[in-house]
Amino acid sequence: MAGLFEKDEQDNLFKAYVCVDKNGLLAKYHKIHPFINPHLSPGVKYCVFELYGWKCGILICYDNNVIENVRATKLLGADIIFMPHVTMCTPSTRPGAGFVDPQLWENREADPTSLRLEFDGMKGREWLMKWLPARAYDNAIYAIFSNAIGMDHDQLKNGCSMIVDPFGDVIAECRTLGDDFTMAVLTPEKLTQAGGYRYVKARKPELYSKILAQEHQSVQKVVWLDANH
Repeated sequence: MAGLFEKDEQDNLFKAYVCVDKNGLLAKYHKIHPFINPHLSPGVKYCVFELYGWKCGILICYDNNVIENVRATKLLGADIIFMPHVTMCTPSTRPGAGFVDPQLWENREADPTSLRLEFDGMKGREWLMKWLPARAYDNAIYAIFSNAIGMDHDQLKNGCSMIVDPFGDVIAECRTLGDDFTMAVLTPEKLTQAGGYRYVKARKPELYSKILAQEHQSVQKVVWLDANH
């Protein structure tokens, strides 16, 4: 898996994510909800592909916060969704949000406790736990969440890369205050044992398909507040 920028034949620039194996390119996805940028174009389709016998999908960062994207990828057949992110530790209107002092990162070896309190609190992991397990649980998928740790330009990110199973349980997580990776065993039995499997089967799209498809003006602009507001 790798993130990159891709330009098409019409010079449209996309935030892309690709999956390759020993034989070459398996899948390519363009971010549907890129943050507002005069140079970036939004993707227009979902991506589902097979990897070692599993049906997989890719959604990039903010794509996962728009819940219809996760459900659509599931309905297209994905049982695993890769969710690359650069998120958390950023000011917003959400109570408890905000930057984490970069000095805590510089001092992480001498004082890991203060940094971990910030990383695991409402600025970071506690916020993530409000929604990420729900995406996995509601859709009976394995969510493979990755996130940067350390300084990303002038902002400090907290990592918490993790694997969440269809029950919404975290079965593996990176906890090192630095580069790390983690592994977990994925079992297909959970895909049908979890509540989300029944929820998907119980849907009555004839009741709400037109409601969900109502036209509206899509607002993709995201306003980041600075630390003083």
